[in-house]
Amino acid sequence: MSNAKHCKPVSAGKIRRHAAKAALLAALISQTALGEAAGKHHFDIPAQSLNQALLMFGRQSQQQLMYGTDIADHLRSRALQGDYTADEAIRILLGDAPLQAVTTGEGAITLQPRAAELHNNLGPQTMPAVQVVGKAVYDSTDPYNPDYRLPNASTATKTDTPIMETPFSVQVVPKQVLEDQQVVRLDQAVRNVAGVNTSSLNQGTTDGFIIRGFQNNITYRDGMLLPTILGGGTTKREMANLERVEVLKGPGSILFGRSEPGGIINMVTKQPLSTPYYSLQQQFGSYDFYRTTIDASAPLTNDDTLLYRLNLSYENAGSFRDFVDNERVFIAPVLKWNISQRTQATFELEYQHFDETNDPGITNIGTRPANVPINTALHEPLLSKNKGDRVLVGFNWSHEFNDNWKISHRFNYENYDFSTMSLFFGAASNNGDVDRFLNLGPENDSGRYFNSLNLSGKIDTAGVHHQLLLGFDHFIIDDKFVGNCCQSAPSYNIFSPSYLANVPVLDSANSFKGSYTQDWYGLYIQDQIELPYHLHALAGVRYDSAQGSDNILGKVTSDEDYLSPRGGLLWHPMKWLSVYGSYTENFGPSSTLFRSDGLRLPPQTAQQWETGIKTEFFDGRLSSTISYFDLTKQNIRVAGIQAPLFLPRAAGEAESRGVEFELSGEIMPGWNMIAAYAYTPFAKITKDNDSNGGPANTGKRLFLAPEHSGSFWNTYEFQTGSLHGLKFGAGVSGVDQRQGDADNSFQLPGYMTVGLLASYQMKIGKTKLTTQINADNLLDKGYYGGTNSGNFIAIGAPRSFMGSIRLEY
Repeated sequence: MSNAKHCKPVSAGKIRRHAAKAALLAALISQTALGEAAGKHHFDIPAQSLNQALLMFGRQSQQQLMYGTDIADHLRSRALQGDYTADEAIRILLGDAPLQAVTTGEGAITLQPRAAELHNNLGPQTMPAVQVVGKAVYDSTDPYNPDYRLPNASTATKTDTPIMETPFSVQVVPKQVLEDQQVVRLDQAVRNVAGVNTSSLNQGTTDGFIIRGFQNNITYRDGMLLPTILGGGTTKREMANLERVEVLKGPGSILFGRSEPGGIINMVTKQPLSTPYYSLQQQFGSYDFYRTTIDASAPLTNDDTLLYRLNLSYENAGSFRDFVDNERVFIAPVLKWNISQRTQATFELEYQHFDETNDPGITNIGTRPANVPINTALHEPLLSKNKGDRVLVGFNWSHEFNDNWKISHRFNYENYDFSTMSLFFGAASNNGDVDRFLNLGPENDSGRYFNSLNLSGKIDTAGVHHQLLLGFDHFIIDDKFVGNCCQSAPSYNIFSPSYLANVPVLDSANSFKGSYTQDWYGLYIQDQIELPYHLHALAGVRYDSAQGSDNILGKVTSDEDYLSPRGGLLWHPMKWLSVYGSYTENFGPSSTLFRSDGLRLPPQTAQQWETGIKTEFFDGRLSSTISYFDLTKQNIRVAGIQAPLFLPRAAGEAESRGVEFELSGEIMPGWNMIAAYAYTPFAKITKDNDSNGGPANTGKRLFLAPEHSGSFWNTYEFQTGSLHGLKFGAGVSGVDQRQGDADNSFQLPGYMTVGLLASYQMKIGKTKLTTQINADNLLDKGYYGGTNSGNFIAIGAPRSFMGSIRLEY
């Protein structure tokens, strides 16, 4: 960690009233106020946001620097490399920015607006030196932050902990990566993370992943659970209001309750800013893809008591697949109330309308996907729609009792109201005939209520520093659905497709109704301990109580209690090196699962051992993690073989073991990189029994768990000269062969795709204009994105292009 310091900002209202938005905020960037400005120092600072560059200048020069963060906002520095005095270096760094560096009588350097502007707006000013104790500020919320690597993450510990001090594997995909890759879906973001691959759930309308070999259809938003609908459906998450995506590998139920043991995918949303920011972006791509997004944030009052942020998006898109299109509308306003310096409250809303096509993909013939044109549709145009609305209302508040203790509370309510129509099918025969079944769900409604209360504090005992976290969470999920399943659909041949002209008459005997409730609460405690000799220990435990009910039958379907421990030890002997080991247990989803035969599945549990090494180079700009894990899960759900519902059953036990490597950050000024690789040689069902008590899939590989998978992406932006603002990027992503189902009855071949980027940034007055084009699957490789653990095989997109024009100011 750097020893650079920042003071708390002066009241924005006073700045605006008395200093015309240019009051200077004193910040001590070094603990040592040296009068050595005349001596030369070695500098290695890339062109970047000016605030970030000034932090690096303070660390590398050991020079006391006093400046107002407001006047450095939205400005970029010039690159600085070589040996210079502090005075020379700061002037090079500022370049043509409308600021000047002035050395005070105490030997510090003060940044001010240029002399004429300072005279006109402020008059004579005196800036006394202010000493503030604290750590360096890395503002991950700065919309102009170009970093590919963020040093801190909250998902692993629910506290803002440096990744180098966290005894678990956690990866952050920051905003700049999302922008450079033009990510519009969550699965595109997490392909930058080792050990995370995609599956295909609810015929492509639900986010689904394979993490460390295990299926995961649960995501989190700002640490709050977002489960899928029990009866199927929903829609993929909108990315317009996401600041970054954090992924904790391995079990995370101690902090998050209901979760899958492979890992936690936590989406961190954009929050209101005290400095006005506005952005308008228009994207346009192959297959009639159009997407418009707006991001706006500013104070509503002169004293920054009220802040707002508004994100909007509209998307209309076709597809390379026959009869597939979608339309999406998304609105996400946030209002933040700074009640005092230590107390805040935030109100937020998300509304999403979706009108999209259920696309099950294609099926297999024998052990391979059917060899048909990629546009071939096995769904019916009249009977494959997923249409509805999603509303999320949130309220959270926090209060700092003092510098050490803080309480926070978050409440979310989420509702889905939608209708969905789809078809089920099995494997095709050799001649291409396939049996299909209708599934119509005209009314689906789901309500979810979530509460999370946390108390965190710092104490010292016998010279040992503790960071404590005590928490309580509770959620209720009510899923209601009615429909008609599973009437045989007309005959169909994948080699000579024909489609219905009219909706068939449904047999009322196939109607069904479901109403299920899950009621889950948990208590947890965690202690992060700083020990002598650069040791960091973490210990925690969670108690869960979960109950499920079938409201139609009036029966309790599950009632379970579980205690989950967690522990880890990390040694940080040098600034650039950490070595860690950890053990974690997991309590997964309860057995409230829709099955027409009434069979209950037992709860899922898991245990993981992990060890690894973390490194940090180039003044923290480049970091890496290499980890080894051994993860075992009991009562894993696998799809059945009986059409049309393929009702799941529980395998006895499954295990995955492997090595993961991740690298992200800046190699040299302007050259950024994010890379991931996972080697999982062992990912198998170790215990399983069929209905007669005999061995079933014991020894078979977990479906969609590749032995090798990885991605690499890098960009280079010219820092100076006539090409300044021009950026190029390229990357690859791929996996090797995967099993298509738990029976290992068919396989998906491996693949690798290539992506390219070209963009150019320029200033038009105070506005930044960015034009960009991305190419995905440049070599037009045919591939398959995943399955649903059955016969629905998702088709990978062919060569496609995405253009973008973005205005920011």
